[in-house]
Amino acid sequence: MHIIIPARYASTRLPGKPLLDIAGQPMIVRVVERALQSGAKRVVVATDDSRIYEAVRSFGAEAVMTRADHPSGTDRLAETVTQLDLNDDDIVVNLQGDEPLMPPDLIRSVSTALAAHPMAVMATACHAITDREDFLNPNVVKVVTDCEGFALYFSRAPIPWPRDVMSGLRSDPIRAFRHIGLYAYRAGFIGEYAAWPACPPETTESLEQLRVLWHGRKIAVVEAEAAPAAGVDTPEDLERVRAIYARAKH
Repeated sequence: MHIIIPARYASTRLPGKPLLDIAGQPMIVRVVERALQSGAKRVVVATDDSRIYEAVRSFGAEAVMTRADHPSGTDRLAETVTQLDLNDDDIVVNLQGDEPLMPPDLIRSVSTALAAHPMAVMATACHAITDREDFLNPNVVKVVTDCEGFALYFSRAPIPWPRDVMSGLRSDPIRAFRHIGLYAYRAGFIGEYAAWPACPPETTESLEQLRVLWHGRKIAVVEAEAAPAAGVDTPEDLERVRAIYARAKH
């Protein structure tokens, strides 16, 4: 398993987010630490900013510089795979640079799921939704799988819709799954994926992974026992993560 961590300096709500301090280290270094704890063969930060590159190298980890004009993280990932000259069958986990609390065992799980399903080109994760508000929230992406654990569809809509429960005819608990944005890929597939144009469902839902299903490819989905802690998108998120690290030191 190889882990690639895309990291950009620009951020609307948190400029310079990868370099913000968390317990004495830049956030990107905290993410690298999580990646290393997963037992990955190789961990590489892919960035278009020299400040991020130098921070990672100063920590003693590997980093590569990529172009600054990539329209998506997938495109940056594809360039990095080419730079690293990986074999087509190598498994690459894409770990976001703002996930300093991602559980290392979950990283291993998506890699293992892909290795166990030769028919799949990708693997990802989910966890059970028990809260009605989360189920109805369009910012909570849902996933429905088939009997073999492959994704049928991802949506911001509440799926599968429990008609009788929502109409009050039954009181069963909601049975749905929230998608966790952690992906494993076969290295040889990433360039093909990045070259495909956006498909109609992807554009409608604003969910890039739907492009894979649109082209008839399979995504294996592993269920996590619990939801991982959220990443850092806002100043409030940053303070929450800092508090968690501070408690862990005592």
